[in-house]
Amino acid sequence: MPPLPPVEYAVAVEHYLTASGLGDGSRRVYRIALRTWAWALADRPAPTGPERRRAQPPVLPLALLDHPEAAARLRAAVDLRSHDTDPRTLNRELSTLRAALAWWRAQGWIRTDPSDGLRPRSLPGTGPAPLTPDELRALFALRVPLREQVLWRLLHESGAPVETVLALDADDLDLPRRRTRPPAPPLTWQAATARLLPLLLAGRTTGPLFLTTRRAPAATPAADRCPHTHRARLSYRRAAELLTAHAPAHTLRRLRPARP
Repeated sequence: MPPLPPVEYAVAVEHYLTASGLGDGSRRVYRIALRTWAWALADRPAPTGPERRRAQPPVLPLALLDHPEAAARLRAAVDLRSHDTDPRTLNRELSTLRAALAWWRAQGWIRTDPSDGLRPRSLPGTGPAPLTPDELRALFALRVPLREQVLWRLLHESGAPVETVLALDADDLDLPRRRTRPPAPPLTWQAATARLLPLLLAGRTTGPLFLTTRRAPAATPAADRCPHTHRARLSYRRAAELLTAHAPAHTLRRLRPARP
């Protein structure tokens, strides 16, 4: 018999974080983001600056997410926060909310998705400066697990967005031609990635290309679970943490080559 749904939003947040398989640092970041959305659901402005981390959010019933006004309150909060929040931060926190909502719906705890219709904020046209040739050589010379070697190489050689690369599945790859197969986004890569990809796949022909090291939580969608290893698709946040652990000054987006 499935467990009864938690009454309070904050308790549901903790259930989601426990099942997520995230590290302690990531869980703290996700918790702050999810608590911030609680203020929106209560139709109250969220604290800003350092106060946001320390403030105790309002106590809400989880069922408020199914209220007809929940979607409108979230839209209003996104519009308000877009005036003083970096768009990348706001987009990450929207993604965090959507992931939690999907998990709660999979548990049968809520019926609707009040985030449906919310769109990511537009990002500024300028991005972080790409890594220099010397920085790339130093990064690729690091002794790191095979998964990180392949991810970093593929990001650099393909020039594709991080989200696109992490969304690839094993059967998207045309290894002999060093490119993806339709309907996957068109990507190509070079010799260094081509040499490492078969080692990463180790015979896998389906499921996510980049995997976590842990078994996927029970609520993980089938599309994000490897049918061979039962591990989950590697998330953007975890991939970013792994790069920072080895090269604190770098970010995943700086791996893309400079535009000619």
